[in-house]
Amino acid sequence: MNYSLPASIKALVMEDEMGVNAPIIHQSVIARLTAGLYPFYQSGQIPFEPLPETMLTDGYATPVPDLILYDHQAEQARVIVEVCQNSGHKHDTNKVIKLIEENEYGIREGFVYNYKTQQWLRYRKGDGGVATESSFSEVLNVDLGVFV
Repeated sequence: MNYSLPASIKALVMEDEMGVNAPIIHQSVIARLTAGLYPFYQSGQIPFEPLPETMLTDGYATPVPDLILYDHQAEQARVIVEVCQNSGHKHDTNKVIKLIEENEYGIREGFVYNYKTQQWLRYRKGDGGVATESSFSEVLNVDLGVFV
């Protein structure tokens, strides 16, 4: 029997332009960030659990950042990371700023990492729509750049 994909398959991917077709390097960066941060979570050095490609809430059809650092007590993502290359850099930066400024998900800090240029951008609530070049998380007190 031949099954076709539902017409709304793009909606399942949610704003992630690469979806399940992300290049190996993209997935590798997410894996290295998750693996590097997990021991910090397990030892209690950071209070939020790193979770790759997880919806921001339990509700259906919410945004899915590449990595969230999740506060189980508050049931909210506190830090998000988007991984991109040159062509997705602007889109992902705007996505991070929008998710933080809308304040719907409780995100305190967001990052965009461009694996082609090795450039990090950080955005925090109240930064006025302007991301700064930094890989240091003030929320976690950890430099994310060391993991990639």
